[in-house]
Formats: sequence, C-alpha cells, structure tokens
Amino acid sequence: MGTRDECTVHIVSHHRLWFVCRCHSWRWRLDHPHRLCCTRPSPQTALGNNKFSSASGTLVASIQYLRRSQVSLSIGLVATVTSFIGSAIGSFLANLYADTYLNYLLVILVPAIALFMLFKPDFGQAKEKSRVLLYVLGSMTGLVVGAYDGFFGPGTGMFLTLIFTSVLGMDLLKACGTARIVNLSSNVAALAMFLYHGVIDFSIAVPCAISAVIGGFLGSRLALKVGVHVVKPVMLFVLALLLVKVAVSLF
Repeated sequence: MGTRDECTVHIVSHHRLWFVCRCHSWRWRLDHPHRLCCTRPSPQTALGNNKFSSASGTLVASIQYLRRSQVSLSIGLVATVTSFIGSAIGSFLANLYADTYLNYLLVILVPAIALFMLFKPDFGQAKEKSRVLLYVLGSMTGLVVGAYDGFFGPGTGMFLTLIFTSVLGMDLLKACGTARIVNLSSNVAALAMFLYHGVIDFSIAVPCAISAVIGGFLGSRLALKVGVHVVKPVMLFVLALLLVKVAVSLF
C-alpha cells in the first residue's frame, strides 16, 4: 500500500506521460507508474491498476476524437469486437505467464518501427483499400493487438495507430482516433478480468485514473488542434522511451 508521498509521484508521473501519450494515441506509462514507488505491488496488481487508469484516460480521449469525427467507425467497430476478445484472452494468460519473452521481442521491434517511420516519406497519408480487405485486416489487428494489450500492454495504441496507417491506409489523425476506441475495448476487457481476479489496488488506481483523465483530455485536444505535424515526432520520442524501459527491465 503506497504512502501519500508515493501517490503524489504516481499522479505527477502519470499526468505528464499521459499528456504526451494522448498526443499520438498511445497509452503506455513507463512500465506502469505504480512501479516508480518504493513499495512494489505484485506484477498482476500493477497490471490491474494500470488497466483501471488506462481505461479512464482512453475513454476521455476517445470521446474527443469521436466529437471531431476523427474515427473510422466501420473499421473501428469490427476491430473493437475482436480486440475485446483478444484482450480477455491476453489478460487471462498474464495471470499465468511472465512477460520476459515479449521484452526481448520489443528490443528488436521498437527500433525497426522507428526506422520505418523515419524512412517512409508517405507515412500517415491516407490510401484507398478494398472494403472487404479493410474489414479482414481490421478484425485481425484487433484480435492480435488486443491480446498483446491484455498480456503486456506498453505501446498498444501506438501499434494500432501504425497498423491502421501503414496497412489499412488511414490518415494519421484518423488512425489515432480509431486506435483510441479499439484500445478502449481491450482496456475494458482486460480490466474486467483483473477485477474478477481481485488484483486491483484502488488506493493507487483511482488517483492514477484521475490524472489519466486529465492527461487524456489535454493530449487529445492538443493533437486535434495542432494535427499530424506534432503526432509523428511525439510517436518517435515515446518509442525511444519504450526502448529504454524495455532495456532497463531486461538488463
């Protein structure tokens, strides 16, 4: 159980990083802010607290994108259903297995993604795709990334945004908005599993959720106001943070 000082660290760190993450539709928080304090919860409790706060901030950001019509509703709804299923499976597995192997995978995957973004000049530009193909790819994306979110979590919104942009052909801002509602679905499914197992510490999760709501609102408003010019640099910056986080956890 954290002290008052520890909760202050959670709120400050969570607020700052959520503000950055909402700019480009990402919901990662430096391996969960709860681990920044001296008293560490179990890995399952850290994940459960993370999902509670994540769902709160993601909901607020999703509303902002929906209000500005920056969501592909047809693709988003298909991916939302499969994301919910995948996340429930992933969070169930998270209570049984460790995430070490995924850390090793991310050490390779994150730099590859950064290079792809840097050297692909048309990244983030809309492209025409077959409607049937979009539904198939959208459902597969929701299932796979949803399972990843439930099991591990960091970078889920970013991965969704990248796939929606580079594979499904959405423009970057609409990909961000669509990723929000899909990510919300996977958060809710994972949260339900962690609530069922009773592994959420609400004394930590609630303050973090409050800061996530503030960050989700401010970050999504900034992205919608400034547009894609700020999104790509922020994504690259947080990719660097994710790589540091994974490297520290491994080595």
